[in-house]
Amino acid sequence: MDKEEIINKLKNGLIVSCQATPDEPHYMNGITIMMAKCAYWAGAVGIRANTPQDVRSIAKEVPLPIIGLWKIGRGEKEVYLTPDINAARELYNAGAQIIAVQATSHIRDDGKQSYEIIKEIKNEIPEALIFADVRNAEDAKIAAEYGADFIAPTLYGYTSTPQELVKVKHNFGPDLELLASVIKATEKTNSLVIMEGKINTPEQAVMCLYMGAHAVVVGNAITRPHITAKRFVDAINKYR
Repeated sequence: MDKEEIINKLKNGLIVSCQATPDEPHYMNGITIMMAKCAYWAGAVGIRANTPQDVRSIAKEVPLPIIGLWKIGRGEKEVYLTPDINAARELYNAGAQIIAVQATSHIRDDGKQSYEIIKEIKNEIPEALIFADVRNAEDAKIAAEYGADFIAPTLYGYTSTPQELVKVKHNFGPDLELLASVIKATEKTNSLVIMEGKINTPEQAVMCLYMGAHAVVVGNAITRPHITAKRFVDAINKYR
């Protein structure tokens, strides 16, 4: 599919984030491929996957657009999500038609702000679509100005501001106010907003689309059963 076909394919649809790490109880070899197959079987319009290896494996089995990202140095570096052009190139070569990048004011190893990766991909991999993971409307505005095709508040809460972290901690559903602000910040640009973060029910997903999101990304509620189970346990414990 070309860029326009991919954009149209994603419209008003569900993108499933298929990720797993060795420290999680459901992890096993090939688990992300099985997740992606289940998402395709259910009617999802796209997949979000981490690392070139997973992107390559999923691309061989599932005929859906893939948003590829590569978390390098998470917990150690300010810019860890597809932090440089080499990581972006490996994702694209593995089969990711859409490359997810960190688009924040955090500083990369080379001293530049992470937003710069958007321009670098546009120059060096013009065939790829760019998915900017941002924290807020300010980030979204800059990412749109830099030319990101898609923008999502995936990194909401990735900040050193204690007040913001408290707000995130107590937010058990998608932040619709945040979604509205990101849409407002990008409405006069060519960037499309995709809602990602704390979408726990189909009703919440529909609400995000109704508010103007081009599509929604859901991960934890679908592909991390221990997180879904914990949500039930926490609610029951509060009832007790």
